[in-house]
Amino acid sequence: MTTVPADLIWEIVKKNNSFLVKEFGNGTAKVQFSKESNNLYNVNSFKHSGLANKKTVSIQPGGKDISVVLATSKTKKQNQPANLFHRSVMKKEFRRMAKAVINQVADNHYRPDLKNAALAKLSAVHRSLKVAKSGVKKRNRQALKKSMI
Repeated sequence: MTTVPADLIWEIVKKNNSFLVKEFGNGTAKVQFSKESNNLYNVNSFKHSGLANKKTVSIQPGGKDISVVLATSKTKKQNQPANLFHRSVMKKEFRRMAKAVINQVADNHYRPDLKNAALAKLSAVHRSLKVAKSGVKKRNRQALKKSMI
């Protein structure tokens, strides 16, 4: 099966697709977002599009524990949706996960232009997975001293 160029796919998809979210910004300016699974910034642009590009990066929460899934698309499996993504689960501390993302995305020459976007998404996902510690809250000692006087 022949492959369709990414530019042609983007021209077909950019103004009308099921993932497009159009909102009004300041005045009459429209802001367009996208809810695609492989769009790191959720911006409707060719650079970040998960539909038009063959090489995409996705960072999502892993599951019940504090884990993050880094998924990159395989360029030679475009016609096989079940085998399209290479998924790696990361359960380490944040600095090691960031190093793994940098190695996979930028240092491996996969998509170096998405390095900062991938790190920002990793930071946001990791921050959302942190659970607040339950227990006794610290009291404000200054309030106690003022009330005793």
